[in-house]
Amino acid sequence: MSWNPEQLPDLGGRTYAVTGGSAGIGYFISEQLAGAGAHVIVLGRNAERLRNAVETIKRHTGSADVSTIRLDLADLDSVREAAGELGTRGRVDALIENAGSTSPGRTRHTTKQGFELAVGTNHLGHFALTALAMPALTASNARLVPMGSLITRLAPFALDDLLTERKYSESRAYANSKHAVQSFGFELDRRLRAAGSKVECVLAHPGFSLDRASPRREHITEPKAWLRLAAPITQGKDRGAWPAVRAAVDPEARGGQFYGPARGGAGKPVPKTAVKADRDPAIAAKLWTRSEELTGVDFTVG
Repeated sequence: MSWNPEQLPDLGGRTYAVTGGSAGIGYFISEQLAGAGAHVIVLGRNAERLRNAVETIKRHTGSADVSTIRLDLADLDSVREAAGELGTRGRVDALIENAGSTSPGRTRHTTKQGFELAVGTNHLGHFALTALAMPALTASNARLVPMGSLITRLAPFALDDLLTERKYSESRAYANSKHAVQSFGFELDRRLRAAGSKVECVLAHPGFSLDRASPRREHITEPKAWLRLAAPITQGKDRGAWPAVRAAVDPEARGGQFYGPARGGAGKPVPKTAVKADRDPAIAAKLWTRSEELTGVDFTVG
């Protein structure tokens, strides 16, 4: 099947939930799905940004079928509330786990529950959200779409220092968080397959996607025209959304696949191969147990 990210199939009657859907790549994921006729649930922590995102999506797509849920992935109490709310919204065809902290800071910061900010937000928050929302997702035979990153090719996975308590740097924390996201995603799909579930986990990464190369969206991204002209070899966050959209929508996608830009950092979304460590079941099993211990959430698949 030839996949055209600029001509999505009709998604009328389907519902997609997008974490971090009020800004950046998450906004464009939401806009593209809504533009194809889907009902989109935008999850985010800032009420004003959520309102702006809904208004901007409606203005650019003509769709009025957009709703919101408040979610702060750096607070497990908020995660629990959002999972409960998601369970009241009826059928959800895919949960796209896009939100994340990309710049946790030069000095180490923590979430409300005391986890390092990047891992706590990007992985542990989504781990808990997925576990708590699993009954609703199972009832819908949904897809899960965790969002990985190219940084996993540039730095090793320090599982023995998951929360960067021994050695902290901003890049190391972010790399650990994205290794954890990818490792969790592959392990989740393995466990779903073993349990005979119809839920699938299809991973994605956005490549190298910049605001300055993105189309202008009021209150969302407003790059200056000269900056867009100065970034011909990069791609905008609208194109960074393509792999996650394909992972969520393509009827030929299968659990355990990993979509990313064709040219590594840019291009149309195609199947890719994640780094070896993140595909290792033994590493993933240790991460799963550690994630349950840290979050206090029992995640039994089946």
